[in-house]
Amino acid sequence: MHLKEKLVKEFNEGLPFHRWLGIEVVGVEIGSVETQINWREEFGHYPGYLHAGLVGTLIETACGFSGLTVTDEKHVATSFSVNFLRPAVGDIFLARAQVTKSGRLQIFTRCDLFVVSGGKERLVANGETIFCVLPEA
Repeated sequence: MHLKEKLVKEFNEGLPFHRWLGIEVVGVEIGSVETQINWREEFGHYPGYLHAGLVGTLIETACGFSGLTVTDEKHVATSFSVNFLRPAVGDIFLARAQVTKSGRLQIFTRCDLFVVSGGKERLVANGETIFCVLPEA
């Protein structure tokens, strides 16, 4: 496990909300991260449909983690968008995010969210997040 992978996994495990959701970091490379959650009934808006708020959470989280792989500075989301392409219905939700541009003050990221059911992946949403790099206190 390389240093950035260890950093991202430890950061994720230290967040109570992420532990409650069951977010797992399943892949880390410099500039990209994959996370996933397993379906739980309490995640549903309609029975079996992942709530739109959780779709956004998964996209923003994976994007933020991809930012951790290119900077040691803290960063916060300043802009966030999601495109809902089809209902998110399935067993596993897999977010694949990557940094599209990293600068001194901003980090631009994008993410695709897939549902995995019966061993097949299907794209259900995508989005972009812009992060502001916070100056040291």
